[in-house]
Amino acid sequence: MDYLEIITRCFDSDSVLYSRHARHEMFEEEFGLITDQEIYEAVNNGEIIESYPDDTPYPSVLIFGITNTGRPLHTVCAYNEEDEQVVIITTYQPNPDKWEAYRRRKK
Repeated sequence: MDYLEIITRCFDSDSVLYSRHARHEMFEEEFGLITDQEIYEAVNNGEIIESYPDDTPYPSVLIFGITNTGRPLHTVCAYNEEDEQVVIITTYQPNPDKWEAYRRRKK
């Protein structure tokens, strides 16, 4: 089973924990409020574009996905294997001035 499949299964079983930072970013996003439903849609339609295997306390990944309304979102997720739970570390709508096709950082 791949990491994205594990994450989407956690979303489907409602085994998701949002960090305080993620909740703050969802409400303060410069392009408008991000909802739980939008994160669910973007992750389920998403792809892993960066991996952070050395993150602690759990390795994490950056997922790029598009919501059902066409909104691009980036979501950093970690998987707590012991509790079988995904932790949403942060989420945001990527600024097109800083990302190429929302998948690679512009230099």
